[in-house]
Amino acid sequence: MKNIAVLTSGGDAPGMNAAIRAVVRSGINSGLRVFGIKRGYNGLIQGDIQEMKMSSVSDIIQRGGTILRTARSEEFKTPEGLAKAVNVAKVFNIDGIVVIGGDGSFAGAQALTNSGIACIGVPGTIDNDLAYTDYTIGFDTAVNNALDAINKIRDTSASHERVSIIEVMGRHCGDIALHAGIAGGAESIIVPEIEFSLDSICRMLIQSKNRGKLHSIILLAEGAGDGIKLEEQIRGMVDIEVRTTILGYIQRGGNATAVDRLLASRMGAKAVELLVAGKEGRVVGIRDNKIFDMEIHEALAMKKVFNKELFELSDVLTSNLSD
Repeated sequence: MKNIAVLTSGGDAPGMNAAIRAVVRSGINSGLRVFGIKRGYNGLIQGDIQEMKMSSVSDIIQRGGTILRTARSEEFKTPEGLAKAVNVAKVFNIDGIVVIGGDGSFAGAQALTNSGIACIGVPGTIDNDLAYTDYTIGFDTAVNNALDAINKIRDTSASHERVSIIEVMGRHCGDIALHAGIAGGAESIIVPEIEFSLDSICRMLIQSKNRGKLHSIILLAEGAGDGIKLEEQIRGMVDIEVRTTILGYIQRGGNATAVDRLLASRMGAKAVELLVAGKEGRVVGIRDNKIFDMEIHEALAMKKVFNKELFELSDVLTSNLSD
């Protein structure tokens, strides 16, 4: 192993730059030449590759997004596209690639490994939807971004004595809504994993209003429903003013938290360690605060288990609404 590369693929996540930095500097310290592949697998196919030095990753650890850019590549999913990517890697004498991204990115890393290019996956996705690892890079920052928004919306919600529905990201995984909802004191948390009752939500709002509470926060994961539609449904059932805020991509941006920077640094360094040791077709994760690695196909085969205990805690913390 003499030359390695790093790419970011799929949705951007705060902390990706910290992971890139760790890969580049750990690789150089291990005596390797390190290349940066821009715009994910699309950039690999097009040969958008440049060598990176220590200075290439100066002052990026705190920045959100990814300096390597990211893009989705339908061409890479075809046999012809994969063949082009492998040929380009060989032209640049790249022996191994660190792939930072989610499950789709990992599937691509497995395909490259099967084609003779050693790959190690590093989990970078704000949704925290990879089952094999406790946390993914970007999740903590996204939760804190959502929490900051909740705090600000609560101020104006209280001033106008209204209910605020806050829609956050999470198509299949409700972890952002769950963690930000509990930390932000939301009166109701709606996630894709748990069926919710509109009647129960309306009952809670009425009980809350009757005991003198002037405002309420409902946190909704996008995969569990549409915020605007939920607002209309609530308006049709109870005489309470409701407003919806969709946070959208604001959750992805901003400086990465210390938690994400540290996690990304540990994972990036571990990925290089694995390549140097001759390992391939593996992903890096964290479990019980310990960095570990496992086969890509095994990681992708695992099913995400929703934390029902934490969800039940949210019910406990709002159970006094009927007092």
